[in-house]
Amino acid sequence: MDLTDPPRRPRAESIVPMINVVFLLLIFFLMTSRLAQPEPFDVTPPEAALDTEAKADAVLHIDAEGQMHFDGAGGEAAIARLAAASTDSAAVQLRADAGLEAAVLARILRQLAAAGLSRAELAVRPQ
Repeated sequence: MDLTDPPRRPRAESIVPMINVVFLLLIFFLMTSRLAQPEPFDVTPPEAALDTEAKADAVLHIDAEGQMHFDGAGGEAAIARLAAASTDSAAVQLRADAGLEAAVLARILRQLAAAGLSRAELAVRPQ
């Protein structure tokens, strides 16, 4: 009869600290990230000499045919939703396609002014 203790296996490394680190990193990235909606359609901005970047938070997307889009709304509803969302600042960023006619852009600018948005910044590509 053998009364000695059976040989113990060496203790395996614990995976719990690694899981804790992964979850802490996940929480960190979720808290510090800023989720943005995808652009409603592809827009190729016009080229221009770039002095400063556009700083307005509200972005109105305009395609080559003059269709507008803001925060899930299109057309005239986009301007109404944009005016409602921009109550604290009157600045709006326009991401217009390079193929957009100037007359259509002028009409949109008049609509923005009528809605109370007095300042528009046109997003461009650097030359």
